[in-house]
Amino acid sequence: SAPGRFADYFVICGLDTETGLEPDELSGENFEQTPLRRTFKSKVLARYPENVEWNPFDQDAVGMLCMPKGLAFKTQADSREPQFHSFIITREDGSRTFGFSLTFFEEVTSKQICSAMQTLYHMHNAEYDILHTPPTNDKESCSSTGDCNGTSVSKLQRFNSYDISRDTLYVSKCICLITPMSFMKACKKVLEQLHQAVTSPQPPPLPLESYIYNILYEVPLPPAGRSLKFSGVYGPIICQRPSTSELPLFDFPIKEVFELLGVENVVQLFTCALLEFQILLYSQ
Repeated sequence: SAPGRFADYFVICGLDTETGLEPDELSGENFEQTPLRRTFKSKVLARYPENVEWNPFDQDAVGMLCMPKGLAFKTQADSREPQFHSFIITREDGSRTFGFSLTFFEEVTSKQICSAMQTLYHMHNAEYDILHTPPTNDKESCSSTGDCNGTSVSKLQRFNSYDISRDTLYVSKCICLITPMSFMKACKKVLEQLHQAVTSPQPPPLPLESYIYNILYEVPLPPAGRSLKFSGVYGPIICQRPSTSELPLFDFPIKEVFELLGVENVVQLFTCALLEFQILLYSQ
């Protein structure tokens, strides 16, 4: 039986430099996009512990749900703010495990990956020029528009580009906690503080491994109806578990529902739920 620990796994997903840039087939064909806008396959790079018997690790499911859009590449010109999301894995017997992921961008240090991205851009621009070069008998029209050899279009296309001698390449990476209960706010704080420790110029008070070990092996699940306070990298983290007589745990801000759907849609959704209508939520 499960020992009642706060978290079962700490997972790292991202770019596997050994396998290189693999197109993400689950995202569909997107070769018409510039290479920086394409999606590439992410992989589970590490997990701790390797496996726990009460919650077997599902590598395919965790890898896909941690980074559902695959790897993303950016340059210094793009916004690179960290993004947080959560997910649920439901097994055949109906049992659930919860995942919380923080995706951020780090600089690509592999010269092979940088060279591969540069090569993809050379291929993409060559194909684009071929497709957008006017036929030779259309010189009059191209001279009047100033678009001979697809010059203006090609320049526009290359504006969102990557030059290995000029640009810094960044790739998305993800740290994730797999937990038996949905303590969203606490997990978000844990991951944000770990990320802050990695990116801070000053080292954290203790080695990062000690904080990860603590969250995996020493922090218990709070008993029903009780609160739990434990130490993060930079400050205390608190979570509360409802008692058996209270409503089930729902640790997500209601404000976000109103921001995403608007007041009228929320009221309509609530009305449909009370009237027991079938509700379908569709999202990209």
